[in-house]
Amino acid sequence: MPRNDDPSDLIKRVRRGDHAAASRALSLVVDEDDASEILAKEFFKSSGRAQKVGVCGPPGAGKSTLTGRLIGHYRKLKLRVGVLAVDPSSSISGGAFLGDRLRIMEHATDPGVFIRSLASRGMIGGLTHTIFGAIHVLEALGCDKIIVETVGTGQDEVEIASVADTVVYVTTPAMGDEIQAMKAGAMEIGDVFVVNKADLAGKDKAVADLRAALGLGHSAGQAPRAWEPPIAATSALSGEGIAELARELDGHWEHLQKSGEGRARLKKQHATELQFWIQRRVVRTALDRVTDKILEEMVAHKSDPASLGRRLLK
Repeated sequence: MPRNDDPSDLIKRVRRGDHAAASRALSLVVDEDDASEILAKEFFKSSGRAQKVGVCGPPGAGKSTLTGRLIGHYRKLKLRVGVLAVDPSSSISGGAFLGDRLRIMEHATDPGVFIRSLASRGMIGGLTHTIFGAIHVLEALGCDKIIVETVGTGQDEVEIASVADTVVYVTTPAMGDEIQAMKAGAMEIGDVFVVNKADLAGKDKAVADLRAALGLGHSAGQAPRAWEPPIAATSALSGEGIAELARELDGHWEHLQKSGEGRARLKKQHATELQFWIQRRVVRTALDRVTDKILEEMVAHKSDPASLGRRLLK
C-alpha cells in the first residue's frame, strides 16, 4: 500500500491522534521535504498549548532514566506525553541514534506516549534547527507534556532555554566538582534543579552545594526572581522523588500561566524559531549559487571567502 503523504490528510490524522501520521509528518518536517512548509504552517497553529520540559545536564547524570520515570508518572495521570530525544549525529548521514535510552523506550508501545529521536546535526547547544517543527507536530497530536532531552554536552546546552518552557538541570552527588564549576549561564537557565541518583552517598552535600551556587546571585546583590528554582532529590532508578519533581514542574507551569513570563518565553521561542528558519534559508540560497568557477577563483587566490560571500548574499 503506497504511503499517503498528502499534507491535508496527514494534518487531519495527526489532529485525530494518529501516531503513524504524526511519525510520517515529523519525518517530513525534520527532513525538510517539499511538503514540510505546508505542514509546519498548519501545525504552528497549535504552538504554546503543551508544557515543554527541557531536560539537560552533563553526561552520566541519568537524564534518560529520569525522563522515563516522568513519562510513567504522567501516564498514571492519563496525560499524553511526547518525547524528543536529541542525539549526536552521524557526520556522514546526519542520522540520529537513540543510544542508551532503554528506560524511555519501555514506553514506546504506550498509545499515550510518542517518542522520537532527532539528530543534532552538529548544532551548538545540542539542538537541531528543526526542533520547533517537531514540537509543533506533537502539540497538534494533542500531547499535554513534551519532554526535550538534549545530548548531554553539559554547559553548552543553554540554548534549551530558547525552546523549553521549563528547564530541568540534572546532576548527581558524584558530580560535586561539576556543581562547583558550573558557569553562570547554566545556573541561570535552570527552572528546576535535580540531584539525581540520590541513593548514592553525598546527596545532602550536592543539594547544599547547588543551593549555595543558586544563592550566589543574591549575595552579589541581584534582585530576587519571581520564580526561585527549587532543588529536587531523586532516584530515577527506584522512583524516589519523581512525584515531588513533577509537582515542581507543574508549579512552574502554573507560574508561567499566571505571570507575564509565560508569554515572554513564548515570544523568545518564536524569535528563535524564526532565526533558525532565516539562517537555514539564507545559507541554502547562498550555497545554491556556489559554482565551480567561484571555487576556481578561490584556488587561484583571485578572490576570498569574505568577498565571495558578500557577493553571494546580494
